[in-house]
Amino acid sequence: MSDPFFKPISGMELPRFAGVPTFMRLPLVPVGHDRFASVDIGIVGLPWDGGTSNRPGARHGPRQLRDASTMIRAEHPVTGLRPYEVANVADLGDVGPNPVDLHDTLERIEAYYLGLKAAGVRPLSAGGDHLCTLPVLRGLAKDAPLGLVHFDSHTDLFPAYFGGRALTHGNPFRVAVEEGLLDPKRCVQIGIRGTAYDSADRDFARANGIRIVTIEELFARGIPDVMAEAREILGRGATYCSYDIDFIDPAFAPGTGTPEVGGPNSFQALQVVRELSGLNIVAADLVEVSPPFDPSGGTAWMGVSVMFELLCVLVQAL
Repeated sequence: MSDPFFKPISGMELPRFAGVPTFMRLPLVPVGHDRFASVDIGIVGLPWDGGTSNRPGARHGPRQLRDASTMIRAEHPVTGLRPYEVANVADLGDVGPNPVDLHDTLERIEAYYLGLKAAGVRPLSAGGDHLCTLPVLRGLAKDAPLGLVHFDSHTDLFPAYFGGRALTHGNPFRVAVEEGLLDPKRCVQIGIRGTAYDSADRDFARANGIRIVTIEELFARGIPDVMAEAREILGRGATYCSYDIDFIDPAFAPGTGTPEVGGPNSFQALQVVRELSGLNIVAADLVEVSPPFDPSGGTAWMGVSVMFELLCVLVQAL
């Protein structure tokens, strides 16, 4: 049983439109807080989009996601799981970025997640653009590579743009494989679609044993069948789940910088995460929510709904 201190504020006690918003209405317990040592799962904001190659705005994602998350209640509608009664979950606040220095920001995020790993805290992160995932992996996987289940419309396995060694939200997983942070033979990417410059990303995947499931294959086979294959590939080893909001069709989640049509609907967006049950998910993220492209907040609501599903999978894996 969890410590009552870590229970979220109920809408029966304080209306959900009142109070200072935190993720899921949980207590704010930053590193150094006197209750930090008791945290099992920490929700972290990564308000940074310095790796964005075209339409920025994801730096504002964590703030809008926090606000939307006040709508999340305590019990899963299908499984009946009440995650806050099983684990001590807290909002750890944001990792403060350097908005004008990419490499300094990456170092700050890496150092922060090294500290979480040392403290035994399993993180659920809210981005920010997808480059944020690279320093998170650098902090969590220095001693042993992780498996990866990746929901996205893009592989993010591209070479550096414009030559050189530029890091962007288009290549975090390529770099993570090259640095030995991910085991490519335990990497599954699901939902890939859209036009492309060339096939360099898929060539890299084939050469390294990364399994790509296109959106056409996902729809042709169905989610349960594809996810059964994903579970077989990932096995019982430690696994990271990275969820880009642009995995979802922009009809349901338009607030993102690089949307691709022809994706899953909002129910399917939740279903794929529910099919992760039984895997050893040790950390997860939800990235690329960009509020300027959806002032209504509907994309953020979709995003925190996915985050609650990810939280339940993390709790089940404890």
